[in-house]
Amino acid sequence: MMIRPTKTSIRRSGKDVTPRHGEPDWRIVKGLFTAETQRTPRKRREDVRGLFFFFSSSLRCLRVLCVSAVNSAIGFSRYPIRAAIFAIAILALSPRVLAQAEPTGTPPGGTRRAQAIQLPLSGRTGQNGTVTSTQVPTPGTTTSVNTLNPRVEPAGSFAGSAANRPFSGRLSLREAVDRGIDFNLGAVGLTNAVREARGQRKVVRSALLPNLNGYLSETVRQVNLQALGLRLNQPLPGFTIPTIAGPFNFFDLRASLTQTVVDVTAWKNYGSAKEIARANERSVEDARDLVVLAVGGAYLQVIAAKAKVDASRAQLETANALYQQAIEQRGAGVIAQTDLNRAQIQALTEQQRLITLQNDLAKQKINLARLTGLESTDLYDISDLVPFSPAPSMRLDEALKLAFENRADLKAAESQVRAAEKALAAARAERLPSFSIYADYGVIGTTPSRSHGTFSVIGTLSFPIWQGGRIKGEIEQAEAALSQRRAELEDIRGEIESDVRNAFLDLQAAASQVEVARKNIQIAQQNLDLTRQRFDAGVSDNVEVVQSQESIATGQLDYINSLFAHNVAKLSLARAIGRAAENLPRFLTLQ
Repeated sequence: MMIRPTKTSIRRSGKDVTPRHGEPDWRIVKGLFTAETQRTPRKRREDVRGLFFFFSSSLRCLRVLCVSAVNSAIGFSRYPIRAAIFAIAILALSPRVLAQAEPTGTPPGGTRRAQAIQLPLSGRTGQNGTVTSTQVPTPGTTTSVNTLNPRVEPAGSFAGSAANRPFSGRLSLREAVDRGIDFNLGAVGLTNAVREARGQRKVVRSALLPNLNGYLSETVRQVNLQALGLRLNQPLPGFTIPTIAGPFNFFDLRASLTQTVVDVTAWKNYGSAKEIARANERSVEDARDLVVLAVGGAYLQVIAAKAKVDASRAQLETANALYQQAIEQRGAGVIAQTDLNRAQIQALTEQQRLITLQNDLAKQKINLARLTGLESTDLYDISDLVPFSPAPSMRLDEALKLAFENRADLKAAESQVRAAEKALAAARAERLPSFSIYADYGVIGTTPSRSHGTFSVIGTLSFPIWQGGRIKGEIEQAEAALSQRRAELEDIRGEIESDVRNAFLDLQAAASQVEVARKNIQIAQQNLDLTRQRFDAGVSDNVEVVQSQESIATGQLDYINSLFAHNVAKLSLARAIGRAAENLPRFLTLQ
């Protein structure tokens, strides 16, 4: 607040510097000028440097003006009243200038209380994508058998990759999984999220550690005193009050230290940031398990598609052989034209089936390349086969226990709950006092050689009185986030149990279907041999031969689907238990 000096205050101040005999003591007047320029302690600079420069320049301006006034007053010692009026006017101006430079809304020392960091309502990172494994019972080729049709579907960022590196042209399952962990976009995105969370943790921690800053300034300035509020007329002739001060300069080299001593809110914010970083680290581990499921499922899909192509090619060779045999028999007049046409139709059907399966194989290889950071092409080969092998000997209760111990997404959800608890504690701690210390030391003067050391130490105790309901609102927000994250934790526990139980059910069903499909192929092959013998002997037409061929093709497709479903079920169980990359050789046997 700027206060204009009155005549009464000027006269009262004049009495303080004038002895009883009427002659002023100029040493006292000059001492008052010097005390006035040094009386106000240095305040802590805030981020806006212009405010501090204005404050410093105003003090220097007053110093120059005071010295000039004293020298003028001594020169005009025969005018003591004029000199006193001039001195009191300068003293009246100083509070006005300092009032303009005083910071507002900040406690002494320039420190501010920490506020609780509000967390998002949900702690899940599913916005990056996910990978799901499903086993859907669908009708077989002949619509007489329902087989498990497994599907591993990456969604979001898990469906792509971020980089590429040299490749030999043959891809093994282990190499595919390693490349997926390194380059799959889902894992890469969560890895960067960990880096971001660690950076945020360091930022929050900085509020608890000492903050040391330094600055060097050299200022040259000329000031219009009338613009600063000096409005004095010339009461006596021959006496002139200068309106322009300067140019003058000053030099300031200073270091400042800020240390939070007690701030519970800042400490709880740091604890919450640590838990968020830990949750993101666990999410990266869970993302690797998802990548193993996605890449492993895609690799198994390529194996299954390749097996279907090989089986279809063998069926086509058999159909072409029977067609050539039918042509010869027709030429000899042994069979009718309908038998020849039937054999030709069967050969064309097998050819169409082979084209469709080859197209599917190329697409599956492109999909695997997209998941592992390879070029989006099918011009490469896979080097591993995954034959049928029993699942690891494990009871359901043992698998559930391992899952609750190892699943990284469960640990991430627990860290998210702890982070929300810390955030709620930080919001409640805003009602508590905080204490901080500010100190600065430096040298100041007209030049570096003519400078002198100055310092200040300020301790600030800050306590809230009324914040307009802001603290209560932040507490309600933190309570809502904590409630949501506790609900998500319980949901993940249920999801883990569901994953394990579903994997066990799929394992049992797929293992049974593999055995049934193997027996079906053996019987269909035996039946095809018998019908071909009868057809060669002219006992029957080739209708039974064609039907036997379809039975073998159906049986082979059922076996391939069942084997694929069994391997995907084992892979899903490895992901459901956790640490899928480490346990992969335990669940899948390579050939």
